[in-house]
Amino acid sequence: MARYTGPKTKIARKFGEAIFGDDKSFEKRNYPPGQHGNNRRRGKKSEYAIQLMEKQKAKYTYGVLERQFRNMFEKATRSTGITGEVLLQLCESRLDNVVYRMGVSPSRSGARQLVSHRHITVNGDVLNIPSYQVKPGDVIAVREKSKSLEAITNSLANSSATYEWMTWNNETKQGTFVSVPARVQIPENINEQFIVELYSK
Repeated sequence: MARYTGPKTKIARKFGEAIFGDDKSFEKRNYPPGQHGNNRRRGKKSEYAIQLMEKQKAKYTYGVLERQFRNMFEKATRSTGITGEVLLQLCESRLDNVVYRMGVSPSRSGARQLVSHRHITVNGDVLNIPSYQVKPGDVIAVREKSKSLEAITNSLANSSATYEWMTWNNETKQGTFVSVPARVQIPENINEQFIVELYSK
């Protein structure tokens, strides 16, 4: 199962945002990596470079590699909604992302691992496919024998974010994916229109 395993702070510095979550190293050096990273007179980026950077930011944010991301884009183009919005909605509906949003893990990579290691159930069945597209009404829960895992209990204890499109019960350790989020509800700082323009060339 392919995923990005390289240095995360370096990537966050490239985009000027802590896209992988809280990062003390990024806070210390929040300028681009490399010899001239702190040079304020960096050249102006071309339109293509800006579009490519936005696509890479989305891929790193959601932990998706090129083939999967391209497949999601093609699925979004075939849908009836606005392509860029649908693309982000598909990213948000991935099981690993939903587990992360519900607070079961402090990061998407951690959520992906929980799913892969069979700690998560969907509608009562254990599911170990991080890319599974969660549907409105699906019930996501921590598997009974995994409820006491320290990584999960710590994450839930420190989680305070709530989202309108999902519910979560800390007592039963289960939640419901109520609806697909509208674009305005998705907190990620991604300009999806640049991605659409890039793939449409």
